[in-house]
Formats: sequence, structure tokens, C-alpha cells
Amino acid sequence: MKILIIQNRKGIGDLVIFLPFIEAIAKKFSTKIYLLVKNNSKAIELLKENKNIKEILILDRDNKNNNGIHDGLRGTLSLIKKLKKYKFDKTFIFNSSLRFNLIAKFSSIKEIYQYPLYFKKNQNITKTAQKFLKLKLDIIVESNPQIFLDKDEIEKVKINHNILNEEKNILLGIGGSGITKRIPANIFLKFMDFCNQKYKCRFFLATGKNNDEQLILNEILNSKFKSKCLRLDNMSLRETLPFIKNCDISVCNDSSFSHLSAALGLPTIVLLADTPIIYGSYSPKMYPILPEGVKVVKHNTHGKDKISPLTIFEKFKSLLN
Repeated sequence: MKILIIQNRKGIGDLVIFLPFIEAIAKKFSTKIYLLVKNNSKAIELLKENKNIKEILILDRDNKNNNGIHDGLRGTLSLIKKLKKYKFDKTFIFNSSLRFNLIAKFSSIKEIYQYPLYFKKNQNITKTAQKFLKLKLDIIVESNPQIFLDKDEIEKVKINHNILNEEKNILLGIGGSGITKRIPANIFLKFMDFCNQKYKCRFFLATGKNNDEQLILNEILNSKFKSKCLRLDNMSLRETLPFIKNCDISVCNDSSFSHLSAALGLPTIVLLADTPIIYGSYSPKMYPILPEGVKVVKHNTHGKDKISPLTIFEKFKSLLN
């Protein structure tokens, strides 16, 4: 049996969030599945060790220039032609798009399972997926994504970079895809100061190459904690994973690193300044922190300057004990 799963949301976080649902379908039918995702999901890097996936197909559309090979009518026909060759028996479409419904039909896929059409607005990202699989397959899926790594790879990084058990190895996810999500460096530095007073610590700094992210990184690296920091931004995403796995705990903005950290099994404190709480609480490994005085965080909360370093540290201590 050949099964195609279509998850067309962009980004690493979305891929991680949908992993339990993807794997549940594979296990239900006792077969490895084919996964259609966008390139910026980094699925090829992240799912290298995932035994439930047969092949990852890249959906090339909706880039900044709208010139992907699957954009427009010509791109749609190209995608249909590609999918037809696989002769899929079933597809599960994790969206409400009529476009993907028609693509599946014209690709001669016999059984099409999809979210209700035209109901995209206000969908809860995890509850909608859970309801979908309960309704279509009568399976209950917990929202607890996991990413698997080779144990030898983890141990090699630990030895080569002198990661010690007697230290508190802390991932700091200081980057973020939007300026309103990036907590200022001074808040991280104050938290680091609290940690340093009580524990012997080492900090692993995870961020991207965006200029604003690099400013935060450099402010931390130019502080008194420079000798206790290891920057991860010059590595590929795949290379960072064993470093994250070697950490004891993480403190991250709402970014790819918060999703990766939780999926790798770390207790993950998620700093939510401008994002609905579901993105920092869907996993049992996630512990969201909201801006001071804010009860409900959402887009346009603009609370990045109101995150309390002391609140982060108190949660950090409770998770270590």
C-alpha cells in the first residue's frame, strides 16, 4: 500500500507539530509513508532516522518570488504529473484546500482523506489534526512529537566538544523568525547571571544568520559569559541536533529551536512574546512563559520586553529539581 501525506504548512515548527499524526497513519496501516512538504520544513535533515517514512517529496511553491516549480496552473499540472507516477492508494491532506483536493483527484489517488473544505480560519493546529484522525481512522493521537538521533552521533559530539555531566548544559534559542518574537539579549543575560550564581553552567547559543539575530548573539558573546558559550549558528541544522540532545534543558523564543528541543526530549521553556500559546504548549516537554501582566498571548501582543528573567529562572530551577 502506498500512502501520501500532504502537510503544506511552511516551517520547521509545523513539521514537528505534525510528526505524531504522520507516524500514527504509518503505524495504523503498517507501512512507511510518503510525505509531501515544503523545503523550508527541513524534513530531509530532521527525519533522517525516522523509520516510518519511505520518501520525502518537496513541494516547491509559495516562495518569496512565487516562481516555484509547483506555483500556478503549470506548477499544479507538474505536481499532478509527479504524483501520478507513484500510483498512491490513499492520501491524507492536513489542510482544507480545494486545490490539494483536486490535485489528489487528478493524480488518480483512490482514497482521499482531508480536513473539511473551506474551514481554514481559526483552526487549532493540534486539535484539528486529532479530530481528523479520530473521525477518519478512529485513532487517538497524543501531541508529543519525537525526533530520533543515532546514539553514536550524540556521544561523538559530547566527547569532541567536552560536554560534561557535572555542568548544567543549557540551550538558549535566542533566534526567531520575526522581530517581535526575539527576546532582547539583556533578558537572556540576566537569566544567565541567575544561573551562573547557583550552578556551573555552559550555554549553547542557537540562532539564525539574520542581522537582528546576530546582534543578539554578539551581545551575549561580548559579555562576561563568552567563555561559557558555544555558538551553533555556523552549523547546519542537522549538525546542531546532537548538541541540543546533549543539553539538560532549554530556554527558547518561539522558534524552530523550541520545537526541536522539545521533540528531542529536553524540558523546554518557551518564551511567548507574540505568538498564541498553543505553539509553546502542545508538547508535554514545553513550559510556556508569558510577558508579565499578560494572561493571553496572541499575535500583536508585543511582549518581548516584558518577559521576566527571574520568572524564567524560577521555572528553570523547578524543572531541574
